[in-house]
Amino acid sequence: MELTVLGCSGSYGAPVGGACSGYIVRAGDAVIWMDCGNGTFSNLHQHVNPSDITAVVISHAHADHCVDIYGLHVLFKYGLDRHLLPVYAPEGVEKTLEGLVGAWTDTFDWHLVGDGDHADVDGVSLDFARTDHPVPTVAIDIAHGDKRLVYTADTGPGWSVEAFPPGADLVLSEATYQHDDIPAPIHLSARQAGEAARAARARRLMLTHLWPTLDPVASVEEGSEAFGHAVTLAAPHLVTHL
Repeated sequence: MELTVLGCSGSYGAPVGGACSGYIVRAGDAVIWMDCGNGTFSNLHQHVNPSDITAVVISHAHADHCVDIYGLHVLFKYGLDRHLLPVYAPEGVEKTLEGLVGAWTDTFDWHLVGDGDHADVDGVSLDFARTDHPVPTVAIDIAHGDKRLVYTADTGPGWSVEAFPPGADLVLSEATYQHDDIPAPIHLSARQAGEAARAARARRLMLTHLWPTLDPVASVEEGSEAFGHAVTLAAPHLVTHL
């Protein structure tokens, strides 16, 4: 399994390399675009031909996680004449995005997912869990062969990666804040991300969705101390193999 970071800025675009949340997951024959935050579609072109995408997974309806699917819709509808690309998303995403595109026609094949749901994409297993966030939001456990990637999406501390089976090869966790300043309980601090991944016996932890004005080195230090091992910081165009 291969994870490519397209963007990782928390909530709004950072001044440098500032695309918001978006990732490409390759496993077997599957090429999955996971979250489509603003700025990610242009970065995607540097790593994959959009026509090779086999499915899209969107964690929730906030713009920094979904809005760039608009560009894919335009390309598929008017450029490639492609139809019925599977899109997996929780309640609210399709309706929110209709405000941008109007009628979707048959460009995408929407699949509503929620807590406890399961899907298969070209031999890749997807399991979903509802997180602690103000709009319906799903974390995703992605498995192929003997490899597992867990993406927390956005969540407060009322949900934990422990909702999935332990021992993931990599946890990709939001870490919007640092623990001495948590202005809203709808996101995690780096310490909370590290503690949760440690409790879930994750092999590796990557921090993402950092608030753009934070010192990333301090977040890495905080997360590493809580996790008990050195953590990785997500960065645009970073490619990681599981």
